[in-house]
Amino acid sequence: MNHDIVIIGGGAGGLELAARLGRRLGAREGRRRVLLIDRSIFHLWKPSLHEVAAGSLDSHQEGLSYPLLGRRNHFSFTLGDLIKLDPKARTVTLAKIKDDDGKTLVAERTLTFKTLVLAMGSGANLFGTPGAAEHAHRLEDVADAEAFNSRLTSAFLGAAYSDERMLRIAIVGAGATGVELSTELIEGHDELSAGLSDDQRFKLQVTIVEAAPAILGGLPKRVSDKAARALTAKGVKLLTDAKVEAVRPDKVVTSKGEVAADLIVWAAGVKADDLHKTFGLETGKLNQFVVDDHLRTSVDGVYAMGDCAQAPGPNDRPVPARAQAASQQAAYLARALTNPGKDVGPFIYRDRGSLISLGEGRGVGSLMGGLGGPNFLIEGLLAKWAYISLHLAHHRAVIGIRRTVILALSRLLHRRVSGRLKLH
Repeated sequence: MNHDIVIIGGGAGGLELAARLGRRLGAREGRRRVLLIDRSIFHLWKPSLHEVAAGSLDSHQEGLSYPLLGRRNHFSFTLGDLIKLDPKARTVTLAKIKDDDGKTLVAERTLTFKTLVLAMGSGANLFGTPGAAEHAHRLEDVADAEAFNSRLTSAFLGAAYSDERMLRIAIVGAGATGVELSTELIEGHDELSAGLSDDQRFKLQVTIVEAAPAILGGLPKRVSDKAARALTAKGVKLLTDAKVEAVRPDKVVTSKGEVAADLIVWAAGVKADDLHKTFGLETGKLNQFVVDDHLRTSVDGVYAMGDCAQAPGPNDRPVPARAQAASQQAAYLARALTNPGKDVGPFIYRDRGSLISLGEGRGVGSLMGGLGGPNFLIEGLLAKWAYISLHLAHHRAVIGIRRTVILALSRLLHRRVSGRLKLH
């Protein structure tokens, strides 16, 4: 297989780039020249993974089929997982695809390219913590979120019939994922409890463990303070300035003592796959591909974007690992790759602010450079609507306005009928 532009990774940035390129090149040229490769057959917006984990979002209902997106946006798609890259020979090798019984369905394949864009994202950083890999769940993709939800459903059932009638969940990391997951768990438990008899109701204790002095590091202090008060009001325990020293099957050992836990989620740090160091490209200490201000790697014709890239940002700091950064980079590369020979200038990241969902009808965040000044604080229902609009904006970029409206209405009606919590 040979394509002019090969994109590895169909996350928020990679998918938006493929869609933009396909539409710019047209139905005939787009499908011939642009190829998107991902290890999954359908796309789910990564900031929604905590909802899948908590059971408040059905991934199969919300997920978008890559082949269908390719047909609508004029790009080609193939299922695969990158295992080798030879940037000089201009080839990528994809791993075998096997079924659940281990039978090989698709043999190892080698593809050639003229231009390669790496958009594989990144995962959690365990910081070498003993026991973290074995005993803590991570939410790096849909499979992780669904695996945790399966454990959560079993834990709910077990707690409802236990003598103690208590379920303890510890979340390591008080970034957006950890904070939003905690609120989804609390509200899901409340909805479940409303439908149980008195002798089956159980308590849910959610504890967030954070090494920094405050939650939501990197966000304005007043946003962090607002979120902390909201979480405390919901019953979430916040253990800040506590370094995790070890993870055991039934507890998290911290510098401030032990936190008992029946389920543990690791949502701290960002680190790319160790495999990146074998691809013949310059990488940073977090295994991210080092790129210049045009998102070019150390090898000509190979670009990197999103969480897997270490790109120069404002104030001599790397571009943060956020969905909005990946979206901006997708728009930039779409212009650059469809205007060969023309310098479109350097990529400049513009922070639009941060929004955090704090459950049904609640949120908090800051909008940068908006109506209210350089750091405009919003909260409550307005912040929640703004948060939802980010998700819809991503869908609009890949399926268009009309289908986005239909999808949003469908999800709203489905939730009204089936309820917030889905116990599959």
